[in-house]
Amino acid sequence: MTTVTTATTATEPEALRDALGLLKDREQVAERLLDSSAKHSFDPDTELDWDAPLEEGKWFWPPELVSLYDTPLWKKMSEEQRMELSRHEAASLASLGIWFEIILMQLLVRHIYDKSVTSAHVRYALTEIADECRHSKMFARMIQKGEAPAYPVSRLNHNLARVLKTVSTTPGSFACTLLGEEILDWMQRLTFPDERVQTIVRGVTRIHVVEEARHVRYAREELRRQMVTAPRWEQELTRISCGEAARVFSIAFVNPQVYTNVGLDRREAVAQVKASGHRREVMQSGAGRLTEFLDDIGVLRGVGRKLWKSSGLLA
Repeated sequence: MTTVTTATTATEPEALRDALGLLKDREQVAERLLDSSAKHSFDPDTELDWDAPLEEGKWFWPPELVSLYDTPLWKKMSEEQRMELSRHEAASLASLGIWFEIILMQLLVRHIYDKSVTSAHVRYALTEIADECRHSKMFARMIQKGEAPAYPVSRLNHNLARVLKTVSTTPGSFACTLLGEEILDWMQRLTFPDERVQTIVRGVTRIHVVEEARHVRYAREELRRQMVTAPRWEQELTRISCGEAARVFSIAFVNPQVYTNVGLDRREAVAQVKASGHRREVMQSGAGRLTEFLDDIGVLRGVGRKLWKSSGLLA
């Protein structure tokens, strides 16, 4: 990772470089994202047909992405029970998404608190917060449409996130943002074109994929900038906090209550998911693009890398 001297006056453009090359001007990136937002933003309340009935014989999540897929327990389950599990896991993931997006909105507000309110960078952050508000409402509505319960994270993880929101520095915030966005985005890109899946779920994931692409771009550009300019202690804190977030995220990804709710032995199901080579491959594939990026910019080092490995998201 190499640092090029930053501009010496306020009127000169920044000249920052990392292992991936020259960073783009922050304002130019934000202006392009604002243009994209103006052209490709959706109101889920009007864009999706919430009154249409659910379709018989369709999944709520692609079967290959259901946690128990290809395990001994899966092979014993009826097709009806497998589809029922997909309904509950879709609700669990939507609940996780809401929890995460509420955290993200708070971190974004903290990020822009001391910045120029007229800058494109701040205007885009506010635009993204508005996107996340709509996404959270959309996910909640999808849970209700599927007639499944909401699945909150454990009290421990809920309170760990409270600590993260309080102590996280800017690069740590954006690293954790990418963790929550990119793995779910990978899964949703497989979901929205899949005709085996309920139309309403496909519509929700399509909207989320289109709008999250901008959020990922914003977070990646800012994290690169922060890792170049942050002091060494903050870089190391980012590595550790991001690794710990990966560990928590992997545990919270599917609420184990889903197994109980479809009539399975919870302990057996959790054990089989942990032992599943298919599930490990799915999670590492979902995280692959992100871990490659984090490795390139110097986040996956030392203790942080060990935490990522312990999460199962990094081979």
